[in-house]
Amino acid sequence: MNETSAKGPGAIRVRPGTIELNARATAEQRIRLVFHNTGDRPIQIGSHIHLPDVNPALEFDRARAQGYRLDVPAGASQRFEPGVSRELDIVALGGRGVVPGVRLPEHLREGEA
Repeated sequence: MNETSAKGPGAIRVRPGTIELNARATAEQRIRLVFHNTGDRPIQIGSHIHLPDVNPALEFDRARAQGYRLDVPAGASQRFEPGVSRELDIVALGGRGVVPGVRLPEHLREGEA
């Protein structure tokens, strides 16, 4: 069972070469930002989350990240331990760049108890 095969159930067959992630994104649709976890707990962000909607303890330029997500493979995530800063690439969301319903806008949260 030490041999690998491209045949049979569960076989994974790939084309030779390199796969470019988010290949349709132009240079103008990519930004590099610094993220800093100011909280006391780890924060994890998935590949398709709209960045301005993530945990408020993660500091970064939210206005600049409007309509963007992490530039990572689908299903991947980034974890930020407390006090950790990291510079990451982000990429524009497809379509209208809107992800409704992830987090309530600030003006709707004012009456929270």
